Amino acid sequence: MEIKVLGSGCSKCASVEKVMRQACKELNITANIIGEHDMIKIMNYNVMSTPAVVINEKVVSSGKVLSLTQAKALLELYK
Repeated sequence: MEIKVLGSGCSKCASVEKVMRQACKELNITANIIGEHDMIKIMNYNVMSTPAVVINEKVVSSGKVLSLTQAKALLELYK
């Protein structure tokens, strides 16, 4: 599984990346988690608000800081 956290590298983006890593760990999911900060690449996903989460090249969340529960639900849905 590949997970990208799109954003400028702000504290909210770092928080989402940390939550996604913790959710993967708790669910025993092996994932390549990438923090994507290149605005040109982010624009290619047509995301208007960050942080955003992309799982296997599908935007699954945009514009909010996910809780651990929300992150786990997304992982279960898109694994």
